[in-house]
Amino acid sequence: MKITAAEQSQSGRDWLASLPERTQAMSQKWGIQVELGEAEAGFNAIVRQATRNGEPCVLKLDWPIDHAVREARALEVWNGIGAVKLLESDPGNGALLLESLDASRSLKSIPVAEAAKVAGGLIKRLAVQSPSGFRSLRDLAAELEVSLPLRQSQLSNPIPPEWLSWASDRVRKLGTGAGDRLVHGDLHYDNVLAGTREPWLAIDPKPIIGDPEYAVPELMWTRADELSDESDIQDLLSIIVTAGDLRDDLARGWTVVRCVDYWLWGLENGLTEDPKRCERILQALT
Repeated sequence: MKITAAEQSQSGRDWLASLPERTQAMSQKWGIQVELGEAEAGFNAIVRQATRNGEPCVLKLDWPIDHAVREARALEVWNGIGAVKLLESDPGNGALLLESLDASRSLKSIPVAEAAKVAGGLIKRLAVQSPSGFRSLRDLAAELEVSLPLRQSQLSNPIPPEWLSWASDRVRKLGTGAGDRLVHGDLHYDNVLAGTREPWLAIDPKPIIGDPEYAVPELMWTRADELSDESDIQDLLSIIVTAGDLRDDLARGWTVVRCVDYWLWGLENGLTEDPKRCERILQALT
């Protein structure tokens, strides 16, 4: 069992070594019985299936620990509407107790057009008035306006200059006009699981305050390989925008900006396929 983020620092490796003790402490605190076997690991967390009073639940331990603070606050705001329900939280230990969903069935398991319609609807439902304390798209946009051209130069200009210029100009305008909705900042198809209380529920938010259209791009690039041509890419964007009652200009703008950002991030981290996916989407939308 490995968690990439935790393995990158000594404090993270210490946290990994402490997982048995942390799991035991949370089990006692919340009166849960953790199932035997290997934990499920993601980039920023481990997940253990459990029961409490005979009912299934999930113990999630986040790294870095402060991820749990933001995640718990967002899940409290949504209160199970469109998202996994938070049963208990101990952000100081990076621990969350969540309702049990079907981890074997995500939106990635159904046809992309159908999945995009569901995800678009979730974007709309999750875009509620946000309390203070979350990162804002205004701040993120200001950072991207500065970093995109610098990273492009450091990587020897892999992105066509007109696309980089368009993204840099657009992110400035998007940041200035960013809204005040609570947005699930990591809404891709694997982060929507089948449930019993509702057919599909979002998990693992990286909450941010701004425009719901910010959530669109990951739904574009994570299944881009299933889109045969530019028309399919345009159609997918239209499905998400229509299902979420979103603004087309903002959805396109954030998709271009985030594809440029993710293209550069992919190259910085040695990825090969994701930059190609971003290039295809940009070719279709610019």
